Amino acid sequence: MIMFKNNKYIILIILLFISFLANAQRSVRLNNNWEFLKHDLGGIWEAVRPVGVGNPEAVPLWQQVNLPHCVNAEEAVDPDVNYYQGPAWYRTQLAVSNPYQKGRTILHFEGAGQKTEVYVYTTKVGTHLGGYDEWTVDITDAVEAFKKTDVFNKQFKGKVPVSIRTDNSRDLEMIPSDLSDFNVYGGIYRYLNLVYVPVLSVDKVFAKASVDSLGRQGELNVRTRFYNPLSIRDATVQLKLIDPTGKIVSKSEKKLSALSGDLDLWKFSLKKPLLWTTDHPVQYTLKYEVNFADGNFKGEEKIGFRNINFVEKGPFKLNGKRLLLRGTHRHEDHAGVAAAMTEDLIRKEMIMMKNMGVNFIRLGHYQQSRIVLNLCDSLGILVWEEIPWCRGGLGGDVYKNQARAMLKNMIEQHYNHPSIIIWGLGNENDWPGDFPEFDKEKIRTFMKELNNISHKLDASRYTAIRRCDFCSDIVDVYSPSIWAGWYRGAYTDYKQVSEDEFKKVKRFLHVEWGGDSHALRHSENPDKALSKIKTGGSADERAGDASLYGGAARISKDGDWSESYITNLIDWHLKEQEIMPWLSGTAYWPFKDFSTPVRPDNPVPYMNQKGVVERDFTKKEAYYVFQSYWTEQPMVHIYGHSWPVRWGDEGEEKMVKVYSNCTEAEIFLNGKSFGLKKRNSQDYPSAGLRWNLPFVKGENTIKVIARKGKTLVTDEVKFVYQTEKWTKPSKMELKKIAQQGDVATVEVKLFDNNGVQCLDAINWINFGLTGDGKLIDNLGTSSGSRKVQAYNGRAIININLNKGKSVVSVKSDGLPSVFTEL
Repeated sequence: MIMFKNNKYIILIILLFISFLANAQRSVRLNNNWEFLKHDLGGIWEAVRPVGVGNPEAVPLWQQVNLPHCVNAEEAVDPDVNYYQGPAWYRTQLAVSNPYQKGRTILHFEGAGQKTEVYVYTTKVGTHLGGYDEWTVDITDAVEAFKKTDVFNKQFKGKVPVSIRTDNSRDLEMIPSDLSDFNVYGGIYRYLNLVYVPVLSVDKVFAKASVDSLGRQGELNVRTRFYNPLSIRDATVQLKLIDPTGKIVSKSEKKLSALSGDLDLWKFSLKKPLLWTTDHPVQYTLKYEVNFADGNFKGEEKIGFRNINFVEKGPFKLNGKRLLLRGTHRHEDHAGVAAAMTEDLIRKEMIMMKNMGVNFIRLGHYQQSRIVLNLCDSLGILVWEEIPWCRGGLGGDVYKNQARAMLKNMIEQHYNHPSIIIWGLGNENDWPGDFPEFDKEKIRTFMKELNNISHKLDASRYTAIRRCDFCSDIVDVYSPSIWAGWYRGAYTDYKQVSEDEFKKVKRFLHVEWGGDSHALRHSENPDKALSKIKTGGSADERAGDASLYGGAARISKDGDWSESYITNLIDWHLKEQEIMPWLSGTAYWPFKDFSTPVRPDNPVPYMNQKGVVERDFTKKEAYYVFQSYWTEQPMVHIYGHSWPVRWGDEGEEKMVKVYSNCTEAEIFLNGKSFGLKKRNSQDYPSAGLRWNLPFVKGENTIKVIARKGKTLVTDEVKFVYQTEKWTKPSKMELKKIAQQGDVATVEVKLFDNNGVQCLDAINWINFGLTGDGKLIDNLGTSSGSRKVQAYNGRAIININLNKGKSVVSVKSDGLPSVFTEL
């Protein structure tokens, strides 16, 4: 607490605070005190009718939730059901008190899926189509009308009932397609804000910051669009540009006598502006104040000066210098909450990406939260953002109008972000199936229209699509489908296939590559399946390649889905990318495992497991491969931290791989040095930091010491080396292996008739529980699913004991079920 000797300071601070509140927009997140119903109502009256406790009208029963909230938070990855697609309701009661004379009261949705209706008491005040763009509903008039009714005070005690219906039902005339390889979620899964604004406010500011490739001359062009429901005619706008150090660079003032449409406010030149880069993402602040007869409105925008250039038939340049785009992808999806990621979760995810070395991200496959874009701006991550015209061909007028609107909204809402370099117009639009007609010429015509809309709204950025070869000539930048070593061919095909595709288009950028890995599964011979694979041809994904059944041999179907294999694939791709001078960049698909309705048979059902981290942010081994190529901060990581038992013959030397960005590393097995090696990125695998070591039967400890300049970093792993051979699994053992507080961890292991653990067993494991506790499942992770494929002959899950007793069971086809009491 600050103590003041003179009361005039207290009065001054109070007056300044009141002045700030009077002049600033007020916005509050409506996170708490919501009720939720996971099906439809007969009508809005059911949400607001007076109900006594215990009366029949109390049905249906609502549950308490907080926002953001996703209808499909858990059942999207429930192995036993199709995820829910249908209506749901939310309701709350708001204390509405607008401080502005003639001010407007607005509900600002940052995203809700997929069709939304908003009610004040029984009055429908707004609707929206689309699950990913922001939108607002002005509830001022409805609130004022409701306050004049008897029920305002009698039933609702001076509060305003707000009810919201969301609906993610399957709909052929909606984008994205329900054939998409991700869940089309329902709910208010992004933040919802109650906003008070004066009678005249700023709807949008469009601040175009540009600079020449040498960084000598910057230009700032500012336009605005007002929200002016009462048709105010005159206003004065004051603007300030403030540099990253807080210094005012320039000021402007403009009087306006017509406040409709998009209005030019300021055009300003700046010599040698501080440049926004991926290493130093400095931003300027544009502050503005609108003064009018009944008050004023203040706001600010962050901008960045940078020059981008995708060289035709060449690389990408940022501010005149080549920058290899080292990228990944993001779906808005997380364990336990699905699309309803909080700001803290989003921030953690984006920082993890940056710490992995990412300087580029493609946001798949829809407009994402403003929080994500703000973080990309401040962290230095370049962005490809796209509309959800994903798969399915082309629908009718409703379908096309939605695509047009979502493109316009995405560009206008995210126009000022310096991180954005590409507007994506579509993904896999060569995928037939949603409609009886699949007409390539009609798809081309609509793609041309979207391309023109994008360039008209924003000529400063590029357009792009992925995997629709018959539209590759329309957009500025094209990414073909290249999945070397997964859906087609071997990973050693990658460079040649990329060069072949590069020659076909004006500007080439390779987004989506990689493969699935079942976290915690490892292999002593991960590349074994490559011997069956046809190499040397195209590596593009084709119809049916994602299936686990039938068709030609491919790693996605015939490989072991181990972390061991995917690290080899990633390692090869990254070392090749370092010697492709014409390459603009790539983006690994994706950063984090995410849920999908079209992969029920994966080792974690309904999960796309291509991430370098699991759905709960648990790092897979692949994360460290990227770090070893893409980061500068010294790091070292021995492969196999989640591999408790390795196997082989006695006396056999086994390869140990170390991923590091250090100059050299020395390895120790059970305290004995096995030599120092120098890092060479082109010495595959693990950039030459690999050793063949003679493990001893039983427990082993490996330690590595790596050096970069004067900095030393170390890592250590412990494991058991098993030399006993096994046959097929015949029994299981289930034990509690850990407990933290009221949460226990149990592990099941598979053994043969001789009691030898079957370390390559991949049997399906089904956990069950009866009693006081609850399985912590439906997380979409290897250790958070009640149905899961075994990894190296074992599987684990956690149980919330609820301070009681429970019995855990494990069932696996062909094996006797086992139980243990907790």
